[in-house]
Amino acid sequence: MEWNPKKPGMARGWYHRGRMQHFDPGETNQFITFRLFDSVPEKLIRRWESRIDPDDPATAAEYRKKIERFLDRGYGECYLRQAAVAKLVRDSLYFHDGKKHHLICWVIMPNHVHVLLRPLANVDLAEVMHSIKSYTAHEANKLLRRSGQFWQHESFDRYIRNTQHFHNVIRYIERNPVKARLCKEPADWPFSSASKVIV
Repeated sequence: MEWNPKKPGMARGWYHRGRMQHFDPGETNQFITFRLFDSVPEKLIRRWESRIDPDDPATAAEYRKKIERFLDRGYGECYLRQAAVAKLVRDSLYFHDGKKHHLICWVIMPNHVHVLLRPLANVDLAEVMHSIKSYTAHEANKLLRRSGQFWQHESFDRYIRNTQHFHNVIRYIERNPVKARLCKEPADWPFSSASKVIV
């Protein structure tokens, strides 16, 4: 059945949004990364994007890996380092849990967020992401007394292929603060599903 934007929740399959190819299989676990608008310099993005063939998954995967490696350097204003802003994003993830998605695992880094979730029936991934990003951008700008773009428009999404991939993604998400040298153990990072600290 062909995807119809007027029928939310249908499996959209492969599609292009911007220069990246995305896959929305409906009610399937998805690993999503979204980032602050200034988390990677535009000149690097343009250089890396110029090497992407949207129809070649290998070049798209390399582009994504370059961005993810760069994100851990903490470039940009890193507004998510502020506890009030990070709480806002965390609370938004939980607010929609059970309503639009099933939240499995997450981490809020200084300039980006990793989430493992599964959209619920009749809710497509674009709707899930819009709900999270639109609300948090508006409220974070109020908290920060600023205006303008908060999140980068495009997110990275990858569907979970099998059980091993599922467990690898959970490990990647919860160990990201350790890899970025922000803490020694995953449980030490306060804005993560692995946290033992409640803030």
